[in-house]
Amino acid sequence: MAYTTCSVPAGGKISIVGGQLQVPAQPIIPFIRGDGTGPDIWAASERVFDAAVAKAYGGTRKVAWMEVFAGEEAFKRFNNWLPDDTVDAFREFLVGIKGPLTTPVGGGIRSLNVALRQMLDLYVCLRPVQWFQGVPSPVKRPEKVDMVIFRENTEDIYAGIEFAPGTPEAQKVLDFLAREFPKEFNKIRFGTQAKAAEFWASVGNAAFPTDVAVGLGLKPVSRSGSVRLIHSALSYAIRNGRKSVTLVHKGNIMKYTEGAFRDWGYGVAEEYFGDKVYTWSRWEKTKAAQGEEAANAEQKAALASGKILVKDSIADIALQQVLTRPEDFDVIATLNLNGDYLSDALAAQVGGIGIAPGGNINYITGHAIFEATHGTAPKYANKDLVNPGSVILSGEMMFRHLGWIEAADLILKGLNGAIGSKRVTYDFARQMEGGTQIKCSEFGDNMISFM
Repeated sequence: MAYTTCSVPAGGKISIVGGQLQVPAQPIIPFIRGDGTGPDIWAASERVFDAAVAKAYGGTRKVAWMEVFAGEEAFKRFNNWLPDDTVDAFREFLVGIKGPLTTPVGGGIRSLNVALRQMLDLYVCLRPVQWFQGVPSPVKRPEKVDMVIFRENTEDIYAGIEFAPGTPEAQKVLDFLAREFPKEFNKIRFGTQAKAAEFWASVGNAAFPTDVAVGLGLKPVSRSGSVRLIHSALSYAIRNGRKSVTLVHKGNIMKYTEGAFRDWGYGVAEEYFGDKVYTWSRWEKTKAAQGEEAANAEQKAALASGKILVKDSIADIALQQVLTRPEDFDVIATLNLNGDYLSDALAAQVGGIGIAPGGNINYITGHAIFEATHGTAPKYANKDLVNPGSVILSGEMMFRHLGWIEAADLILKGLNGAIGSKRVTYDFARQMEGGTQIKCSEFGDNMISFM
């Protein structure tokens, strides 16, 4: 493929055969430095990645980094927030990595991150959450947090199907509901001018505006989208010897979207993994037929034999229990918005989003983009201050995804050593007793020294 905004380095293409990635000794991997603090973070991260690969494989393997552009840098160079070349490179070379990107203000692309996920159908947002010894944490027992979140990445309200208040488009939807689904339309509290006028008059504020300004959004949750996400989470749990998979949902209120997600999840577990899992759905059936004691005995025997427990949790309860009972959670499969809340809340428990990694993956096509999960922090740009941990750990995920386990292990070894030395970036140093603040670049060098 010909590229005009970037150039292709010497190297080979990653491919996928029979569901397995085929990785050459010198894979071409597209990367985006990112906006704001992105260049500082990337410079430190790339050195760490190259050092880990060199030490692990003694020169027999090497990454061919291919720079592509998005965000402010792309707009500055090409007057385009997301050039076609960038999407094409991620599509052609399958696996890539990126720093934080600015969301454009005004019209156009709602979110560059969401756009990339949707264009490449990266339906899994993979967010592992674990604590590293010595990292400051706001909770007493952060070591109990060891979870992997599978967040559905393409549906839910992130599909972006919205109609702005007071627009002709929103009024068309309101008119359609009033005509075709009057019962549902009547649930919209202020869906007509008459309803708004009646309310304001009843509270003595008749002068308030009564125009129909109702923002509307559509929340699509499909069986296919749910099944492929949950199947990926269950496969991961089995492959990695995890103890449970929790379906997090708000199905008690959103019965036909999030409730369907839960039901489809149990269906996937029992149909495709029945000999490897035990589900709460199975427990309920046994309880109904034979009583609770029999159901408890059945579950206990199944788990003792090594089966994985598949259960569910209401989203608001899950957000509480990941704080109070984190040991009860292992792999979590959830929808887009729930996953957004959960992953950031959990990141706070283990040191903050500054060291939280993430990957966006399509396990069917092999496409994957690993990324920093934090923002661009423009006030710290070009100051060599910030923690590069989020991109570095995203790279660790990427190498593990590629099967370069030895390089991934060295990155973790380097990070643990650097944190243990207490020579860390300002965000950690200010909270560590005896911590010494060093630069972003120096933290990368400190990591390398501990490999």
